[in-house]
Amino acid sequence: MEAQWITALQQRIDKNRVQTGTADRHSYSYDGSFGEFLPEAVVQVRSTEEVVAVLETANSYRVPVTPRGQGTCLSGGPLPVKGGIVLDMSQWPSSVEVTPGDLTARVSPGTLTSAIHAAAEKHGLMYPPDPSSAHVSTIGGNLAENSGGPRGLKYGVTKDYVIGLEVVTPEGKVMQTGGSTIKNVTGFDLTKLIVGSEGLLGVITAATLKLIPKPPAVQTIMASFASMETAGEAISKTLTSGILPAKMEFIDQACAQAVEAYQPSGLPTDAAAIVMIELDGNEPSIQVEARQVSAIMKELDALQVIEPETPAAAAAIWKARKMVSPAIAKIKPTKVSEDATVPRSRIPEMTARLAEIKEKYNVSLVVFGHAGDGNLHPNILCDKRDQEEMKRVEQAVGEIFEAAIALGGTLSGEHGIGTMKSSFMEQELGAVGVDMMRRIKDAWDPNGIMNPGKIFAEPGQRLVLTDE
Repeated sequence: MEAQWITALQQRIDKNRVQTGTADRHSYSYDGSFGEFLPEAVVQVRSTEEVVAVLETANSYRVPVTPRGQGTCLSGGPLPVKGGIVLDMSQWPSSVEVTPGDLTARVSPGTLTSAIHAAAEKHGLMYPPDPSSAHVSTIGGNLAENSGGPRGLKYGVTKDYVIGLEVVTPEGKVMQTGGSTIKNVTGFDLTKLIVGSEGLLGVITAATLKLIPKPPAVQTIMASFASMETAGEAISKTLTSGILPAKMEFIDQACAQAVEAYQPSGLPTDAAAIVMIELDGNEPSIQVEARQVSAIMKELDALQVIEPETPAAAAAIWKARKMVSPAIAKIKPTKVSEDATVPRSRIPEMTARLAEIKEKYNVSLVVFGHAGDGNLHPNILCDKRDQEEMKRVEQAVGEIFEAAIALGGTLSGEHGIGTMKSSFMEQELGAVGVDMMRRIKDAWDPNGIMNPGKIFAEPGQRLVLTDE
């Protein structure tokens, strides 16, 4: 016999989009992180009115609601850890309405991030946030997690481009935040509060995004180094030289070797670290900057410095960078992807700590990431069927977080907290900081229905990557 709240939902939303079958529910029980949790129902919504119907019903019956985009999250954000309803936003019709004169775009939550990029480019504009999952992730998920990407160094992350939202509150009320103007200091900045709140405060049903003119020219530079420390020095010297690249990425030797084995791309496999840089702006200025950057790399004894002469050659380098994640996934069946972020000056220390952790716990750890803003992606390659190995991985991940915090960094640069990092929150924010966040959550969602089990750890909770 179905629960009363399911019957109530079916009376307000097309029954075909209120799914309770076992196979349907299992399809929404996992994401790109760890753990599987079975919801009691999946509701595929396509309009603000339908979200209102779901939240009014759920709040009335005290049923948990977990919003979900495409499930690409690496921190457990869309996992229905308390059962209840998975609110599938990915079926929402895609919509991007660009207003070129205002440099803005109004988008629906189910729109793929890549579709926003494409729509902006038709007007000579650019939406800067570029998470690696842009071709499959929805903007709703990006907003919930405050996603970043390689261009974050120069242009910032998702929150820096959101100027207005339509949000459905946990009680099912529709609220507008911000607006369509670039400057807006009316009251509390609820827009910034909601972006990155991981679905704990409400459901975003529309967003107004800021766009910028697309730079007319770009230049890529790739340099390889004999040590991670020297690569870190090159990164630091570039950033203090007065040059601000659009992207500044790095990969270690293991990543380069994995890419070449997976899809040969011409990356040097004998270097300890490879730094990839993209400069953008006007043609004359980036030519000068490219010469300066190349000189810095050579001064620090780069093994090789390459300036691709064609767009195709430059694209091949950035394609190789995007190949890192799928390539290293071929080494072992399980990949634990983290995004501990440290101040840029502490990157060499953090890479040294990662090497120590790798040796201490005898784990296969590779490092790549957004070196320009200190956003590292240490990935541990393992096999979740090996319980003993996964115990060591759990300990290693814990020490990675502790090392980042000790160096003045943060648990997450762009992946979010979700279930994976909640037990470490107090180490970074302190008891008072976490308590103040809980108070905000309780005020917005008094019945606690919105995405429970995320960000805030329960008593005794710890990181668990095994099936215990």
